Amino acid sequence: MLFNDFNNPQVAGLPPHLRQYIVSQHYERYTPIDHAVWRYVMRQNYSYLKKVAYYPYIKGLERAGLSIEHIPDLQTMNDNLSAIGWGAVAVDGFIPPAIFMEFQEYKVLVIAAEIRQLEHIAYTPTPDIIHESAGHAPIIADPDYNNYLSYFGAIGAKALFSAKDYELYDAIRALSILKELPGTAPQKIAEAELHLDACFKNLGAPSEMALLSRLHWWSVEYGLIGTLEDPKIYGAGLLSSIGESVSCMKPEVEKRWYTLQAADQAYDITKAQPQLFVTPTFQNLIDVLEAFADTMAFRVGGLPSLNKAIESKNIATAVYSSGLQVSGIFSEAWHDDTDRSAPQHLPASTDKASHTPQPVFIRLTGPVSLSFQENELAGHDRSHHPDGFSSPVGRLKNLQSGLENADALTLKKMGVFPGNKTSLSFESGIEVSGEVVGITTKEGKNLLIHFKNCTVTDRLHHKIIFEPSWGNYDLAIGEKIISVFNGHADKKNYPLNVTAPSEEPKIQYDEKTKAKQNCYGQIRAIRNNLSERADEATNASIAQSTGIWVELRDNHPEDWLGPLEILELMTHHEVLGEQAKEIRTYLEQKLATEPGLTKLIEDGLRLIDATDISLYVHPTGQSMH
Repeated sequence: MLFNDFNNPQVAGLPPHLRQYIVSQHYERYTPIDHAVWRYVMRQNYSYLKKVAYYPYIKGLERAGLSIEHIPDLQTMNDNLSAIGWGAVAVDGFIPPAIFMEFQEYKVLVIAAEIRQLEHIAYTPTPDIIHESAGHAPIIADPDYNNYLSYFGAIGAKALFSAKDYELYDAIRALSILKELPGTAPQKIAEAELHLDACFKNLGAPSEMALLSRLHWWSVEYGLIGTLEDPKIYGAGLLSSIGESVSCMKPEVEKRWYTLQAADQAYDITKAQPQLFVTPTFQNLIDVLEAFADTMAFRVGGLPSLNKAIESKNIATAVYSSGLQVSGIFSEAWHDDTDRSAPQHLPASTDKASHTPQPVFIRLTGPVSLSFQENELAGHDRSHHPDGFSSPVGRLKNLQSGLENADALTLKKMGVFPGNKTSLSFESGIEVSGEVVGITTKEGKNLLIHFKNCTVTDRLHHKIIFEPSWGNYDLAIGEKIISVFNGHADKKNYPLNVTAPSEEPKIQYDEKTKAKQNCYGQIRAIRNNLSERADEATNASIAQSTGIWVELRDNHPEDWLGPLEILELMTHHEVLGEQAKEIRTYLEQKLATEPGLTKLIEDGLRLIDATDISLYVHPTGQSMH
């Protein structure tokens, strides 16, 4: 697929490792029923949310390029969002949390191209275009909020995650796909729900990413702003759910202040939330995020952060105080005076400046790459380090300042120059002996000393760590580990290996469904083509809907939205008669006998019967019918 940047600077600036998640919107695949679902939700939202949503929401609809009448196309959204420094792209449903965060950091909204099925019109756990565009986009117009979003993305992209996090992500994605796929057997959905429940229960101690996901959920997705007594909605999950946007305001849903303690509250995406968090301002969101970031491995560094990386069992990057970045899967982090025969997770020698315990030796398994300032060092990709990497951390004996700061004269006095055999003894008792091949220096900092015929020995414990037969040795230089974060340092050289999203249609419609879609298409055409020049023309247009109503009643008795739209046309154009009475009776019987449709039909009838003309006018002043 050719990359389409929509002539939007933010989208054009996306790096290659993010572009691989983007799919085409395929606007032509939206059916008339899809557009009717969008229209119903947006009409309900406009009617209700103008009273309870954070005040820029209605204006934000216009600024984001959203129409009540039809599903938005990404080009129109990008044309509008570019004015506030954002962009939008389509993705295939759920994407990994770390990738989602990176898109946010680049100020690009990810829009799930699919739209919820009519059967799930009130709420779906699956990301869809209603949630992403009508939920997220309108509030982005607020500068404080969009600053929070992009900053959250920058922080979240560095969060360490666990193998359990990925199991949970896969379980959520699998369940959401099953629920939105027409004709899925209830047993399959039940099995997927049980698996998801098991994943939730088996998460163990939450990782950084899990805790950040909670902060994101209770703010970006389900956040309220204002006071505990009179909060307003700004969370996209609430703004895009015509059911929960109402129920969340009820007294039985507990309202708490949004503080750092929100990270302790787990959530379930398949159920209505029993409590919500209220922030007094968007600045408070940034303050809470900043407080959490201060506890994260990318800021703390040292042994505690390396232990998080070891426990994650995923690729992470450790940054030496010299600036050297080591990326791979961490397996060991030693400290002073402990058994070196096994991975260590105990307090180490403490960095006096930051009071953070520091390791004396680290080891990685599998392919490793070395970088500086997010750019891989020449000759130090994974092919050069295919089987792991290990190196001491700390200060050399009898050297007053760190080895990373030593100038050429100091290095020569220590015997560190090409062609010379030397031994370097660390305060930890680790000794590196061999012939110097060269030194890698960047911006006045020594990053690596390259040896051949090298032996690395743990003198205190009489243990050989590296021997000459294993090849050349690259000694990483740095007194301490100042940062540890998720993923490779140089993402442009090491994008995630992502299977290209399928561009094929996910849903194949049977003939009966196609016939119902045709009915909806005719209803839409009548609404779009109604003439206001003469009552006769209007009456004739409305009369066409009679046959459509009969077909829906006789061949699609499960349907309620089509009849509701026909009744709306008849009522608003004052073409009322026996057919209109029959349709209203039909709908009232449905709402009385089918509990799952009660609120949906009641809300639809309420809008049809509303006397407030503003309920039928788009915020731009455009007629909603």
